[in-house]
Amino acid sequence: MVLLQYARAVQLLLGRTYQACVTVDNGARRASSLPEVTSAGSHPGELELVAALRRRDESAFLALVRRFHSSMVRVARVFVNSDAVADEVVQEAWLAVLEGIGAFEGRASLRSWMFSIVANRARSRAVREARSEPFSFFEDPEGEPTVDPARFNPPDHPRWPGHWCSPPERWADEQLLLKETVELTKHAIDTLPPAQRQVIVLRDVEGCSSEEVCEALGVSDGNQRVLLHRARAKVRAMLEPHLRRTA
Repeated sequence: MVLLQYARAVQLLLGRTYQACVTVDNGARRASSLPEVTSAGSHPGELELVAALRRRDESAFLALVRRFHSSMVRVARVFVNSDAVADEVVQEAWLAVLEGIGAFEGRASLRSWMFSIVANRARSRAVREARSEPFSFFEDPEGEPTVDPARFNPPDHPRWPGHWCSPPERWADEQLLLKETVELTKHAIDTLPPAQRQVIVLRDVEGCSSEEVCEALGVSDGNQRVLLHRARAKVRAMLEPHLRRTA
């Protein structure tokens, strides 16, 4: 499931629509249609789900855990430096969700609200353990040059923001289906600076809207767009040697 989530990022980063085929542990190949990335908003039945949670309906809570637990762990993981700490943060976040569901007003989607809880708790945990940069790591958008910006479309491009102006070379579509490409994308994202990594994981891996990212991370829309543009440009630059080699 993790690789399929990062296959979503490959789709967005490389501008292709395809079936995400990855090799699973037993060597079999599995195909799954990538879910379409949609904007923030309540999914069908969300009000009913919230009402059930307020009644302390155990089946509703288990359904919520099945749907969001893995995503919440990935969100926590971009703030803290170990899987174990991320798991602890998410356990705390689930308790906070149960305790706070009565105050949920529905102005944002339920997912956005829960991701904000996870992000806030993970950020606080990282600061307590001195494992994160100070909050100022949401750097000045003008303070860091991106990777050869002339090679990529600007963040306000009407159709393909942040994509190559001209791809490095033609590559075979089947290469985009390889587990290696997805794993390299995950590794490239993992090496990004914290703020850029947080934004690209939420946007391109989890499929959050820009509004949800701003809500979860407490950043302006303009800062979010610049961080995402830089992150995508760096990941594409890191993938380029692989794409040339396999073309």
